[in-house]
Amino acid sequence: MVKEKGKPTRGVLRQTKANRITKHNRFFANEKLDFFIEHYWTVSWDLGNEEPYLAETLPYPSVHIVFEKGNSKLFGVTKGRFSTLLQGKGSVFGIKFRPGAFYPFFQKNISTLTDKTIPISDLTLENIDSLETKIFETEAEENRIKIIETWLENILPEQDPKILLINNIIDKIKGDRSIQSVNQITKLFLISFRGLQRLFQEYVGVSPKWVIQRFRIQEVAERMEKDKTIHYAEMALDLGYYDQAHFIKDFKNTIGLSPEEYLKTII
Repeated sequence: MVKEKGKPTRGVLRQTKANRITKHNRFFANEKLDFFIEHYWTVSWDLGNEEPYLAETLPYPSVHIVFEKGNSKLFGVTKGRFSTLLQGKGSVFGIKFRPGAFYPFFQKNISTLTDKTIPISDLTLENIDSLETKIFETEAEENRIKIIETWLENILPEQDPKILLINNIIDKIKGDRSIQSVNQITKLFLISFRGLQRLFQEYVGVSPKWVIQRFRIQEVAERMEKDKTIHYAEMALDLGYYDQAHFIKDFKNTIGLSPEEYLKTII
């Protein structure tokens, strides 16, 4: 088990505030599972008698399995922001699959899971209640990961080479701000527009255009949190928008607030 240290949790809205309320850790999978698993993650909180806290994120294009006492579920990609109300004291343990890497487990079009949750028992005949009990019988994260990895290895499918292509594309989108259109991707990776669309719908659950927009809006939210201001012209230009109006519209559609409204929640 290797713990990932020193990186902010990209996609968490109002991250400074969230970090005061929750404890978030990430761990890498073992070599056998690394092809499929981006990382494991844990979130714990203890609000005592304080008011509940609405935690919100802009999720990656990834499927998650989340274990929580009495409420363990599988989450498809969330197109909008993901919100959950934290109350009292609690913890969850999550598995974040690499984009496209849940398809070999599910063997169905991943877009059928988009914006949905399903019981983990739909994946396996194993007694999930028993698995969940084992996970929360121990507070040691190392022990929880051993339990999870034993379970995953028992249902492990064959590696699918399409997953490598998908993750190369998504890594390029994430790391290269100049990628602002699907046509750029088709030229870089020598794949047809329709072929790329079909691949992402079947394996990822969302379109390549959605992935581009999601990473850019995540970046804007991070910059606003850091700078505590909005540089409209600069941000719109950097993200490939023709004008500020389209940038503001996409931001509000994704986060649910205008940039000015969101800024007020983080200062």
